[in-house]
Amino acid sequence: EAAGPAAAHRIPTYVRRSGRMGPTSQTALVHDVPLRALPTGWWNPAEVFPEFTRIALEIGSGMGEGAVQMAVADPTTALIAAEVHDAGVAATARAADAAKCHNLWIYHGDGLDALTDHIPASTLAEIRIWFPDPWPKRKHHKRRLITAAHVSLMVDRLRLGGVLHTATDVASYADVMQQVLGGCAQLEPVLVGGPRPEWRPLTKFEAAGRTAGRQVVDFRYRKV
Repeated sequence: EAAGPAAAHRIPTYVRRSGRMGPTSQTALVHDVPLRALPTGWWNPAEVFPEFTRIALEIGSGMGEGAVQMAVADPTTALIAAEVHDAGVAATARAADAAKCHNLWIYHGDGLDALTDHIPASTLAEIRIWFPDPWPKRKHHKRRLITAAHVSLMVDRLRLGGVLHTATDVASYADVMQQVLGGCAQLEPVLVGGPRPEWRPLTKFEAAGRTAGRQVVDFRYRKV
């Protein structure tokens, strides 16, 4: 994805990881991912998602295990899985194809770019941000995804009644999430620092954190 002009002035919330991919993943990246790509420019929901009345965006979908499970569980919602890493988007495409998932699209890039340059205001029924990088060092806090400015952008792209759902297993970041989300006048709490809802997929990353003794908390806020 070609980044829009806004990206040039934004501090990245991620670090690109390089690594070797096997031939199957390389083939998926070249052939399968483009089949689930979205058009350039602004996405008119009626044209891009004509069969769906609900559109959800997952920012940082990783290897796609959670995104595919959610898409299969709710085939009436169009799900956009945004991920910057090649291995992640390749794995997502392979998993979606294996599950015969017709309602999942892949944005190979920064989810904030998708919000800024492609998604019109009042479009999304839900934004999901599960286990974003906590950037624990103080000097890196400016790189966090959950900030007042980023949340303001997300809320603008949510439709009335739309939900912003975050989760983390880092206590200090949980405090930040509660402060930032609770401080947005356009959001009302649905779940504040609660346990994982049963319907949210348990990913390998989350399971490893639980095994290590880290407490997972979820936050769900609705646009009013």
